[in-house]
Amino acid sequence: MDALSFAQLGYAYPGAGHRALRDVDLTIDCGLTLLTGDSGSGKSTLLRVCNGLVPHFHGGVISGRALVFGQDVTRTNTRRLARDVGFVFQDPELQSVHARVERDVAFGLENMRVPRGEMRARVDEALHLCGAEALRERSVATLSGGERQRVALAGVLAMRPRLLALDEPLSQLDESGARALVAAVAAAMERGTLAVVAEHRLALLRPLAQRVMEVSGGRLSDSSDSDAGPAMHATALTGRPGERPSPNHAHVRLHGVAAGHPGAVVLASVDLELSGGEVVAVIGNNGSGKTTLLRTIAGLLAPLQGRVERTAGRVAYLPQNPTTLLHRRTLRSEIEWTLRHGGGGGAGADAVDATLADFGLEHVAERYPRDLSTGERQRAALAAVLAGSPALALLDEPTRGMDATAAARLGRAVQRLAATGAAVVIATHDHDLATHVATRVVETRDGAVQEQTVMAAAPA
Repeated sequence: MDALSFAQLGYAYPGAGHRALRDVDLTIDCGLTLLTGDSGSGKSTLLRVCNGLVPHFHGGVISGRALVFGQDVTRTNTRRLARDVGFVFQDPELQSVHARVERDVAFGLENMRVPRGEMRARVDEALHLCGAEALRERSVATLSGGERQRVALAGVLAMRPRLLALDEPLSQLDESGARALVAAVAAAMERGTLAVVAEHRLALLRPLAQRVMEVSGGRLSDSSDSDAGPAMHATALTGRPGERPSPNHAHVRLHGVAAGHPGAVVLASVDLELSGGEVVAVIGNNGSGKTTLLRTIAGLLAPLQGRVERTAGRVAYLPQNPTTLLHRRTLRSEIEWTLRHGGGGGAGADAVDATLADFGLEHVAERYPRDLSTGERQRAALAAVLAGSPALALLDEPTRGMDATAAARLGRAVQRLAATGAAVVIATHDHDLATHVATRVVETRDGAVQEQTVMAAAPA
């Protein structure tokens, strides 16, 4: 029996003017199938058919045939499908249930009524496979985005599903975390688990894949024999880092700052100066303090020690989960609000249209931002916070879920912003972005912030 059998599958979300999936034919009976394609092409929608979220949760109109281990998706509830299909969302923040990591990983097993002794063994095994043993006693709320991705996968692997459906599982992981996650998927496949994975970072997963399928405009085509594959960031980000501006106008100064939470100091004795016109990339492993540094600079997290000095002007902050920023009915109204209230010189139609064009979002201007794909939602949040003239921009994993073209647009927008005299700070695992955009690189490691040389270009 095939794990998946889709024939002439079509789907449209409620109220959508177009179909998200069109005439999809797909059979999966072994190994790993890798889905590639631009943001908004339909990859996430296709994965959500696997566990019945499409159509049971999202509604809309579905046509054609969709069988999962012989079960008709349209007639089988998601609870039943979840016994066979383990799903990891693009937004792991949405997948946590319990406050503590160990309990969160065990949640699915509790629902399956797995005996306590076996449950403990499965949780141990899953945490080990995902390189997350050290997180066992942590509060989920204190985890970085990459750590949450590991925990979400551990919770799914503990249930030992027959099929893994993973949506951008590497998007927030550092190199070691990405390798651990890929190794965990490989170990599950050795036990007979099948996998279908949507991803933009292909290098680590491609050697494991039996097939590579490209999704474009809701249609599916086989690209397994293509040597080129989707363009990587480096092919699109053509700019080179500029010289560091003269520090004649510091926008931010940190003096002897300790940051974190009472009883949990993440960074200590940080001395850092950020000048207008420079782009600073903050690199470091998951959980090393990149987000803590950005939140402290933004004034969202009070320093435990020392002081932070900021010059006047608007601070634009993009969190790891951009959905928290998007509350208005259309993307256009989000941008208008920023321009009207953020000192951007008014919210005229020309200014809004220019911002939409900067991020390639003209076609979704009238859409509800939270209904966009993850990559489109990421660009929408960037457009909303960077519109106008912020004096300081703090971007946390801004290329999360982005295809190469979108990442290139972001790079150009950052360079234009710095050219106006703004200081830009980017916390990122995206080597290409840091290489081609940053004028400085600092690393968070072992509780410190250390100055680095500008990163060399990644190998082709």
